[in-house]
Amino acid sequence: MAELALTARLNPSAADARRGVVRLHPEALTALGLREWDGIALVGSRRTAAVVGVAPAATPAGVALLDDVTLSNAGLREDATVVVAPATVYGARQISVSGSVHATRTIPAATLRQALLGKVVTVGDAVSLLPRDLGPDISSSAATQALSRTFGIAWTTELLTVTATDPSQGPVSVQPNTAVEWGAGVVAARDAADRAAAGAPNSSQPVEAMLATNGTTGGRVAAADTPAIPVEDLAGAHGQAAKLTEWLSLALDEPELLKTLGATPHLGVLITGPAGVGKAALARAVTAPRRMVELDGPTVGAAESGARLREVATAVAEVSSGRGGILLITDIDALLPAQAEPVATLILDQLRGAVAEPCVAFLATTAHPAGIDARLRAPDLCDRELALALPTATVRKALLEQLLRKVPTHELKLDDIGARTPGFVVSDLASLCREAALRAASRASKQHSDPQLTQEDLLGALEVIRPLSRSGMEELTVGSLSLDDVGDMVETKQALTETVLWPLRHPDSFARLGVEPPRGVLLYGPPGCGKTYLVRALAGTGQLSVHAVKGAELMDKWVGASERAVRELFQRARDSAPSLIFLDEVDALAPRRGQSTDSGVGDRVVAALLTELDGVEPLRDVVVLGATNRPELIDPALLRPGRLERLVFVPPPDADARLAILRTAGRSVPLADDVDLAALATDLAGYSAADCAALLREAALAAMRRDVDVADVTAADVAAARTVVRASLDPEQVESLRRYADARG
Repeated sequence: MAELALTARLNPSAADARRGVVRLHPEALTALGLREWDGIALVGSRRTAAVVGVAPAATPAGVALLDDVTLSNAGLREDATVVVAPATVYGARQISVSGSVHATRTIPAATLRQALLGKVVTVGDAVSLLPRDLGPDISSSAATQALSRTFGIAWTTELLTVTATDPSQGPVSVQPNTAVEWGAGVVAARDAADRAAAGAPNSSQPVEAMLATNGTTGGRVAAADTPAIPVEDLAGAHGQAAKLTEWLSLALDEPELLKTLGATPHLGVLITGPAGVGKAALARAVTAPRRMVELDGPTVGAAESGARLREVATAVAEVSSGRGGILLITDIDALLPAQAEPVATLILDQLRGAVAEPCVAFLATTAHPAGIDARLRAPDLCDRELALALPTATVRKALLEQLLRKVPTHELKLDDIGARTPGFVVSDLASLCREAALRAASRASKQHSDPQLTQEDLLGALEVIRPLSRSGMEELTVGSLSLDDVGDMVETKQALTETVLWPLRHPDSFARLGVEPPRGVLLYGPPGCGKTYLVRALAGTGQLSVHAVKGAELMDKWVGASERAVRELFQRARDSAPSLIFLDEVDALAPRRGQSTDSGVGDRVVAALLTELDGVEPLRDVVVLGATNRPELIDPALLRPGRLERLVFVPPPDADARLAILRTAGRSVPLADDVDLAALATDLAGYSAADCAALLREAALAAMRRDVDVADVTAADVAAARTVVRASLDPEQVESLRRYADARG
């Protein structure tokens, strides 16, 4: 059978995204004897199948364009080699898929078949719900409309996993008469039984162990039949678990004791915390011995008003049927949002009636406590609140130990991984373990060795997996960059170390000396001198979670929205402590009050910042760092002690600093022997750090213009680059900033 080895590239076309279509050059199609929309086999570190289409005219003959899901199915990275061959594709009699709980509960089998119609899949493939509407006789309108009605906008990002096919050998295509179902399916059950009878090990055990331990994925509620994890495995939440256990015991087991003391025995608890932190897992673990009825807030909230009320009424009737029990509603903000509809009053009445019943408790979880109906916190409903914070480095290490306890490993340093994952919740850590497992499996498959997960697998997975976005603001990624990589700036780096890192690393020293650590720092200096670069290096050195806001991102035209954004920013920082709040271009965010013409929005944002920095609720293990090149425009109240009290001047680089910057920027640039960096640094007066880095970059481009296969960059290339990259520092601005620095001491 003909086959071709091609270079796999990511398909940039949005029309092909996640649809399982591979684009090949017409010459490649001819060489393989294929027509458009035929099935093809793809072999990387894993074998998969897809549908083939014609690539755009500018695509080279040796390139195969794959979407991100198909790349992952083949176990490939971009620019890796993929072997493409014709495939015999069978029409599927039956196919089973697994997906999120929300998808399995809301998407019927008929709609699922419409979405997958015409796709070519193999067992273990990830497949999206985006219909394959690019081929002949494939209409997607009915599927998209049905998915939008049943699943909402989330259907466009949902990924399913093919768990079984019939026939089970080779790739199959989904036909109009294919039976498509949720779950492992009869074929998978039969294969598992055959493996068990033969004594073969279950190759999916490590990942399954991780999933069972995790309990939640991405903040979604686990399936109702998922066994609750033991309370002792709730790393970082033992205190909350003990408190919830005590409340349930008093309210359900000893109500007479409360009545004797004049307290009502009802119990309603609102469990809050960031998405994916394990709120539902905590509720299930604590209530495992008791009878529980569970509702998924997003699923019920997506229904029309009458259906919502019926769902809640049915659950309340079940839990209040004389036997008692616990009613759990996950993500209740989707069911009872702050902008309540008329039906919310009836739903609250149903919940109030359930809580009033003897031996009935009500638990609700939310990642957005400010976005729920205020009436839910009434004394006769949720009169108690339990908060879960983001896991600390120690807790993350314990979670990793639990996720990997059934996985064969080799010389892992989980304390190092725990320190490198600020902001990660348990679902993020589970994704990290999955990515590491894929790397280990790929290596074991190629080397024909026993599978073992190593430290290098986890470190490599860290380059891919990022914590789920929990805000509209940017969260800077903590990488390998450190303050040692910053050229020169000795005094500036020392000031930042004392102000930011010492309070987080040596809090006992501050307590022993009886002083409060600095609350905030203002970095100021000319543009291009490395203020933002310093922040990234600082975050990498201290392994901090960095919440970044640029300029006037917090400004909103709606009254109160900007102040709420400030409060949420600081709350996220408290949840992910130790953390750093980086206010870039802070002069645009906090200008002098009384001088704006924006109906007072800027003044209110400044007031909110001042309140958060020096308010009633203290900032613990949180440092605020601002950056600007116009410090004189900032409201003076923000610069007093207790707020941004340390002012650190980032000066333009002198000759020694420029030499250090050129050496750092030129580490990966092959410079010829005739390039004298010391002489060049002396000759670059007026150049900022950004200018020096841009000069070497332009020199490399000049060398490529001379010869695209050039091996090094010569002094002539650097001289040519100097005609393009000029000094950008404004002498008057630099002098003004120096005078400001001298005046501030």
